[in-house]
Amino acid sequence: MPPRIHLRAAVIGGLAGALSLFTVGAHAQVGAPGRLLASNCFQCHGTNGKGPGFDRLAGQSANSIYSDLKEFQSGKEGNGIMARHALGYTDAQLRELANWLATQR
Repeated sequence: MPPRIHLRAAVIGGLAGALSLFTVGAHAQVGAPGRLLASNCFQCHGTNGKGPGFDRLAGQSANSIYSDLKEFQSGKEGNGIMARHALGYTDAQLRELANWLATQR
């Protein structure tokens, strides 16, 4: 592999690792599970999953959201931005995220 690809993989891996450590540490300080995780979605889906322009996630079934995230994580939906975001989460985190978004009205 060319050095540039190695660097990109290292940067992406390092950011994902740092994000997961930050999320675990910060999660203990946040009352509602999934709330902090959902804050990573705000640029496209808005605060609490009510964003303009992209799919509205608030109030959807937790199982549906989780299933969609797992499809992104598996690569079935291609290699777009959602696939990359989904790769940064554990199954438990995806479940917490889906549950949080499902409770938003």
